[in-house]
Amino acid sequence: GIVKNGDITIGGIFPVKIMDFATENLFTEKPEPQSCGKFLLQPFLWVQIMIFAIEEINQNQNLLPNITLGYGIYDSYYRCSSSNPLAAIIGEASDKMTIAIATLLRVHNYPQISHATTVDFLSDRQQFPSFFRTIPNGNYRSRSLVKLMQYFGWNWVGTVAEDNEIGELATQDLIQELDKTEICIGFSETIPNVYSAIKIRHVVEVIRRSSVNAIVIISYELFIVPLIAEVTRQNITGKVWVSTEAWSTSASFYKGSQARTVTGTIGVAVHKGDIPGFKEFLLRLNPFTSQDNIYIKNFWEHMFGGSEKLNELNVSFFDASESRITYNVYNGIYAIAHALHDLYMCIPGEGPFENGTCANIHYFEPWQLLHYVKNVHFTNKLGEEIYFDGNGNPPPLYDIINWHRVPDGNLKNVEVGRFNFSAPHGKDFIINNSALMWNGGNTQIPHSICSESCPPGYRKAARRGQPICCFDCILCSEGEITNQTDSIDCLKCPSDHWSSNGRDKCIPKTIEFLSYQEPLGATLASVSILFSLIPAAILCTFVKHRDTPIVKANNRELSYLLLLALMLCFLCSLIFIGQPKISTCMLRQVAFGIIFALCVSCVLAKTIMVVIAFNATKPNSKLKKWVGPKLPNAVVFVCTVIQVIICIAWLSSSPPFPEQNMRSQIQKIIIECNDGSTTAFWLVLGYMGILAIVCFIVAFLARNLPDSFNEAKFITFSMLVFVTVWLSFIPAYLSTKGKYMVAVEIFAILASSTGLMACIFSPKCYIIILRPERNTREYLMGK
Repeated sequence: GIVKNGDITIGGIFPVKIMDFATENLFTEKPEPQSCGKFLLQPFLWVQIMIFAIEEINQNQNLLPNITLGYGIYDSYYRCSSSNPLAAIIGEASDKMTIAIATLLRVHNYPQISHATTVDFLSDRQQFPSFFRTIPNGNYRSRSLVKLMQYFGWNWVGTVAEDNEIGELATQDLIQELDKTEICIGFSETIPNVYSAIKIRHVVEVIRRSSVNAIVIISYELFIVPLIAEVTRQNITGKVWVSTEAWSTSASFYKGSQARTVTGTIGVAVHKGDIPGFKEFLLRLNPFTSQDNIYIKNFWEHMFGGSEKLNELNVSFFDASESRITYNVYNGIYAIAHALHDLYMCIPGEGPFENGTCANIHYFEPWQLLHYVKNVHFTNKLGEEIYFDGNGNPPPLYDIINWHRVPDGNLKNVEVGRFNFSAPHGKDFIINNSALMWNGGNTQIPHSICSESCPPGYRKAARRGQPICCFDCILCSEGEITNQTDSIDCLKCPSDHWSSNGRDKCIPKTIEFLSYQEPLGATLASVSILFSLIPAAILCTFVKHRDTPIVKANNRELSYLLLLALMLCFLCSLIFIGQPKISTCMLRQVAFGIIFALCVSCVLAKTIMVVIAFNATKPNSKLKKWVGPKLPNAVVFVCTVIQVIICIAWLSSSPPFPEQNMRSQIQKIIIECNDGSTTAFWLVLGYMGILAIVCFIVAFLARNLPDSFNEAKFITFSMLVFVTVWLSFIPAYLSTKGKYMVAVEIFAILASSTGLMACIFSPKCYIIILRPERNTREYLMGK
């Protein structure tokens, strides 16, 4: 070890030398002997900063005046000198050794300040009451890494950790933090502590086959080197390596072919500090002037093997601004010094111990110094506050490091941000996006996701047997939307809205009904009014020529009534146009049914009168008493009244009413008349059909009667047209929706009315208007 006497000794434990090599023991041959002959430059630097800090404190008249600090620095073990009290221990760096030392020191409550160990359970004050550290514990590291993944949008990550208890605990802590987020682990592998080509190749094969692009490596630099070498050999590219503080500033991969593989590595690093005067202290190191330093020979051989001057070397070893773990050692020494100073400056009677007593700076117990270490709080030369929380942890502070490729092909680490968990929310995480560089020199953030985000209009559907980060995007159903990315459920639109084609917004449904303003409604209304003028004109013509034989034939009063009914048939179409209301809905089908029943009843009465008139001319016919207006009037009245009764019953039991139909067409609200009772509607239509069929049969049978005034042929054709129109109406009516359903019924009304009018009255009008010479009794009798 390196020992310097003083009034008080501070112990230091650092892994300056380790085994030359480590091999996998296959138990097939005798292993080669191993020795701790390999010199490590970084731990030697930690030794020097401890010496530097203690000498700096000894020269400070404001800190521990008249007290000289000594040191005893050893390679991963310590000893107590009987000549002066041991104050505290600085170290160790490795997790396992630190735990072992902490377990031993807690027996006597010796304060121990580690500069590199992040194991969480060392914060358990019941097990390790005298343990402190100047590096944040592993939980803050896990939180930092998770925050980075969330920031970059990586929800599909892999983990690789060293194959030991420490690696397992660190991985578990990271997984616990990931479980609080929507980040999933694609794979979790371990790398051996003793080199094994088979295990390394297995891990690399998992990395190569996985779709994971962001990989967190929780390990010391020593165990990562074979892994990165194999990744480089297999030319695996496009991966982002997420580093922990254990290797985020490692220079092992900065040169050679591996530099290309690890370009863009990002992770957390221990906060660095530019320690004033330390570089000059290092430059004074010399085998001739530092003979008490047992490691100086190893250091000199490691650097150049000669007697050249150190200030002629351009190496990062002397860059004090890059001090990270070294800065932790520096702060640990000063923490002990300030605790000793507080103990030294204690005023008797105002002390923290029983009856206000103080401890003697030359003969204090370890537990007495432990009290002051717990409460130490000072500002170092860099203006940063140093203290320990109730669990012996420092203020949680991390730098964010990104590995950049420089023009010569090598790497350098660049600080691109910071985590400060003691800062207010919003300032605890700072990152400079413009300073980021990724693998291949890209500036665009790489992706590491199992499934692409679902855009608005889609919902996430989990894949069976896979993590929640792996999902399919399914388009929302009609009437449902999502207006955010990665929605789990679709939202139903209000009943008066429909979903857009992209299912990303609800659109108000258009209100639809057959209106007078639209071309279809205006056309049908115009045709109805125009065609209603035709029976009115025929009626005027018949009234004008009422005494002519052609008008008097077959009961002119029935003709008048039929023409009036036909005029109403055309005009009742207008009730079907316009926005449905309670009054128009109740009037529509009722008016249509009664008026058409009146029309068909008139035609039926005409047909019956043709048959009676022919048979009444036979000798001794009993039908002579039925000749006259009473029978046809009775037929018209009875047949019409039956339809009226049906309609009254319909309106009394379940009348039609207006409703908003939102089911038929998803994009529209159809304002229509609900028939109330569908049975009553078809009963009205069926009764009208029965009258038409009866009329058709009677007219068909009487079509060839030898009568000069026989209208049976014309009535037969009119009923044939009437029945055909309404039989065609039924499937057309049932297969259409909305305003077109109404239009179909209007068309059926106009077509059937026109058929009746044309077949029955066009022959008569032809004679009256164009062939008046035939409109004589002699001509008709001659026929």
